[in-house]
Amino acid sequence: MLFEQMEPNERFRARREEARRRRRRRRAVLVGLLLGMTASLAAGARFVIGDDAASNAAAAKDEPAAKPAPAAVLPTPRALPEEVRGIHVTMALASLDGKIAEYLKLVDEGMNTLELDIKDENGEIGFLPSSVPLAREVGAAKPYYRPREAARLAHRKGVYLIGRVVTFEDPVLATGRPELAIKNRDGSVWRNQAGLGWTNPYDKRVWDYNVSIAEVAARAGFDEIQFDYVRFPTDGDVDSIVYPGKTTTPPGWVIAEFAHYAAKRLRPLGVRVSTDVFGLAATRDLGIGQVPRRLAKYVDAVYPMVYPSHFGPGEYGLEEPNNAPGATVEWSLSDFRQELKKGKAELIPWLQDFSYGRTYRLADVRAQIEAARLMGARGYLLWNPLGIYTPGALAPA
Repeated sequence: MLFEQMEPNERFRARREEARRRRRRRRAVLVGLLLGMTASLAAGARFVIGDDAASNAAAAKDEPAAKPAPAAVLPTPRALPEEVRGIHVTMALASLDGKIAEYLKLVDEGMNTLELDIKDENGEIGFLPSSVPLAREVGAAKPYYRPREAARLAHRKGVYLIGRVVTFEDPVLATGRPELAIKNRDGSVWRNQAGLGWTNPYDKRVWDYNVSIAEVAARAGFDEIQFDYVRFPTDGDVDSIVYPGKTTTPPGWVIAEFAHYAAKRLRPLGVRVSTDVFGLAATRDLGIGQVPRRLAKYVDAVYPMVYPSHFGPGEYGLEEPNNAPGATVEWSLSDFRQELKKGKAELIPWLQDFSYGRTYRLADVRAQIEAARLMGARGYLLWNPLGIYTPGALAPA
């Protein structure tokens, strides 16, 4: 069959149309290929992502659960002797060459505890606490002894070391920082009969000062911190006292709250915390803030000062308590046992090994010790302000 002859223009249009159809076919094929590749990639991505997620989930299931961080382990206090048999040593005595070592020889006679002044009634500190700049500023820090060396010597002999901190009677701080002192009505620093200034029990800065000093001793190796003069003043014109910042908190709770504050700061350092109290504090309210049953909630031991010479005639029905040292100690500790029965604090009395009102001999000291044992005390500490102790008084039971 012969094709009909076409005009040149028609042939051009036909060729152009054919070329357009070829281009449309190529574009369709190319688009198809691109769509296919995109679909394949998407499917691959879904496969990879799904596979990774599954792998991660499986890995997470196989991994052991993360362990919680271990709780901080607090230092453990040195063991308290089964029966405390100890003596008091002033910082002045401790400053003498070889004196601490000399006292430690009393281990051969039965001593197992030594109580050493950290801060005394005069407001002086027995060492230089670099972390308590206020102590240097007011002139309280003195180089009587090195606390770390004292602890090393005591522990070498197997002796339990207690550090005594006289707290609110502090003439050095009261003079150097009068804003921390208790005052007279005219704003001047109040002083007791001996002319010694007292710091303000209501002022938390005073609390911090004393506990900061105690912390230095604790870190140096002391086994226990014993707070003395944790009370309100008893002698002098107490009616004229003004307590700056006084609150409605009763004195008995002010002192208990200080003991709680001190214990919370010191126990994490691995030391016990204790307080000294008057020998009559468990017999009746003396109005000075010492309530043994409250203190026993916060401290590890209560040390009543049951010196028979300090009890007045007729106390406990005794005509002259100083002439009946054993009976006086027994009566006093009987009241303390009752006061402390609901707490965990140990009862460890201070006993008299000095002459006042009459001469004290070994029999008088032993009578007190036997009374303390009879009343179930955890031991005893002997007090002599001159540091001279009766031979034979520290013998074990």
